[in-house]
Amino acid sequence: MNEKIIIDVKDLVKSFPSGDTRLVVLKGLDLKVKNGEFLSIIGRSGSGKSTLLYQLGLLDQPDSGLILIDGVDVLKLSQKQKTDFRLHELGYVFQDYALVPDLNAWENVAVPFLMQGLSKKEAKEKAAQALAKVGLEGRLDNLPGKLSGGEQQRVSIARAIAHDPKILFADEPTANLDAETAKTVLDTFIELNKSGQTIVMVTHEPEYAALTHRIITLTEGNIKT
Repeated sequence: MNEKIIIDVKDLVKSFPSGDTRLVVLKGLDLKVKNGEFLSIIGRSGSGKSTLLYQLGLLDQPDSGLILIDGVDVLKLSQKQKTDFRLHELGYVFQDYALVPDLNAWENVAVPFLMQGLSKKEAKEKAAQALAKVGLEGRLDNLPGKLSGGEQQRVSIARAIAHDPKILFADEPTANLDAETAKTVLDTFIELNKSGQTIVMVTHEPEYAALTHRIITLTEGNIKT
C-alpha cells in the first residue's frame, strides 16, 4: 500500500423513492481509499453499505457529490465511457457469484476479454492465468454446477481480477458460504492484496473485516467516526 489516493469521495448523496418522498441512504459522505489498501465496509442492514459500493463501482448514479477514481472524475463520464471504465479499470465480486451456468470456468472468466475484443485464444490464456491465481488451474473445464460454492466464488474472483483492475469491489462475497469456505475466499483476497490489488469489500462478518487494513462503519447514511 502506498500513500496515493485511488478513490476520493466528497459529499456523496444517494436517495431512493419511498412513497411520496425520498429515502436518503447516503447523506453527504466523504471517503478516501489509498492505492493498495484492503478496506472493509460494515454496518447494520440498511445502513447503505451496498449502496455505497454501487456508487463507487459506477453501478449506480448518486444524486450529487464527487467521485474521483485514480484522478478521473467518473460521474462526468458518458454512459459509454462509464461502461468502458468499468470493463477495463474495475472488477466486481458479488455474493451470488453471477456465473453463466452454461459456460465452464475459463469461459466465464473470459467473457470480459471477449467483450474487449480479444481473440478466443488470448482470452482463454488470460482466463487460465487468473484461475491459477485463485488455485483453480485444475478446474478450467468445469461448469459452475460441478463446482462447490467456494470454487464458484473463486471463479468469480478470477473473472474480476483477470484484466488487472485498479480496484476490486466485493459485495458480501462470503454471505452464501460456510465458515471454512469463506476463510478460503478471504485468504484469496488477502493474497491478491499482498500483490498490490486495491480491494473494497462490504461484509457483515466482523472477523473477516478484522483481516483488512481498515474498517469503516456506516450508520444513518454516513461513516461513523
